[in-house]
Amino acid sequence: MFIEGSTKDQASRTGTKGLQLLMLFIGFVFALTVNPGQAHAQVIGDLEANIPFQFHAGDAKLPAGKYVIHVLDNSDLTVMEISSADGSASALFEVRQAEANSGPAKTELIFNKYGKNYFLAKLFDEGNPGGSTVDKSRYEEKVGEAAAEAQAHVPAHRKGQQGS
Repeated sequence: MFIEGSTKDQASRTGTKGLQLLMLFIGFVFALTVNPGQAHAQVIGDLEANIPFQFHAGDAKLPAGKYVIHVLDNSDLTVMEISSADGSASALFEVRQAEANSGPAKTELIFNKYGKNYFLAKLFDEGNPGGSTVDKSRYEEKVGEAAAEAQAHVPAHRKGQQGS
């Protein structure tokens, strides 16, 4: 009986996360539709990265592996989608604009690291001081209170190009 209840709870949480992602996407599409004059969507292009560790992106927990990252920028809303190259895992979440002191020498993903937990924090494109930052989830804040923070940098490259 406990197993059956636990399975139902897990299915409910999974359905809720899916619903949240769907609602975020619908909201984004709605914003583009309602204000087409203000919606200057700018796709920075697809990036690829081989992330060698399990990590959190938004509220999702994703396994190590090759990923494709897509950022869609709109004056009202910026959304990042990260999905595994084989399509088995993905996350969709809001990001904010970030500024580096100077244009980074390479395209990279920056992760906050607390103990053994990695959280996607920022994305910067080579030569462009403007990037994206991910708001800390409640879980990251909780984990961060209990552990010292470090950062891990993972190189990325334009989709279709070989990494350096």
